[in-house]
Amino acid sequence: PGRRPAARSTPPPSSRACLSPHRGKPSTAAMPSFFEKLTTRVRAVDSLLCVGLDPHKSELQEDSAEGAFKFCERLVAATKDVAAAYKPNAAFFEAYGAPGAEALERVLKLIPADIPIVLDAKRGDIGSTSEAYARSAFETLGCDSVTVSPYLGGDACEPFLRDPAKGVWILCKTSNPGSADLQTLEVAPGKPLYVHVAKLCCETWAKEHRNAGLVVGATDIEALRRVRAELPQVWFLSPGIGAQGGDLAAALEAGLSSDGLGMLLPISRGISKAADPAAAAESFREAINAGRKAKVAAPGAAPAA
Repeated sequence: PGRRPAARSTPPPSSRACLSPHRGKPSTAAMPSFFEKLTTRVRAVDSLLCVGLDPHKSELQEDSAEGAFKFCERLVAATKDVAAAYKPNAAFFEAYGAPGAEALERVLKLIPADIPIVLDAKRGDIGSTSEAYARSAFETLGCDSVTVSPYLGGDACEPFLRDPAKGVWILCKTSNPGSADLQTLEVAPGKPLYVHVAKLCCETWAKEHRNAGLVVGATDIEALRRVRAELPQVWFLSPGIGAQGGDLAAALEAGLSSDGLGMLLPISRGISKAADPAAAAESFREAINAGRKAKVAAPGAAPAA
């Protein structure tokens, strides 16, 4: 059955009404939090692999919205048994205008309802605009979580954090080389901005529902280590493995929580460009799990989850 309708009528978060996993029928049962849903999926498939759905123009058989849809359709079909989550990048669909928006909606419907979706849109604006962005991500598209920029402050992030069933991934220390231009500036002696952002977001902005995770790139091992030391149980979204050249084993050792969870690793081109995407996804899953086992086996680690 289809996972997400293109549009649906959803009560505002303040009503605390819940939607069923079929995305359209009210349910009297309490909805799990986003991170509860994610953890359930991780355990079900023994995977921390987040499959990126990034229909780069250069990878499409046809440079069109339909080409983008078919690209993603092939990847979902090949990876749905091992994916802990999917991360469609909104920009690649928005580039095709209205047909691209429709293609994104169709892609979301392909994803089984028990697999969380991370909408990679990096939203963030003044309050009323953020409210519209949150409505778009969570109600119109039916996504489970979204990436958000913290640069405008807590009031810009608050609309995304209102619903405890939805997750927010706050940009903290990103994987691109230019992240050091701002994110590593010291706000106090020995305290880089990204550490301040991490603690402010998780301990203040998201303290009510605890529904925020952090984008901490797998390309910066020291940042992973520092943020994990400050926030032992917060989930990270850690891009940078594969095409960006991150060291998987080192990233896992630094970023995983002590129980072998707490880290979702998005990989896109490393799978989409492979001759056999299904085999590539399984290979990444196995490599990630090897790192998880090593982390849990380390002295002082928590029991495996």
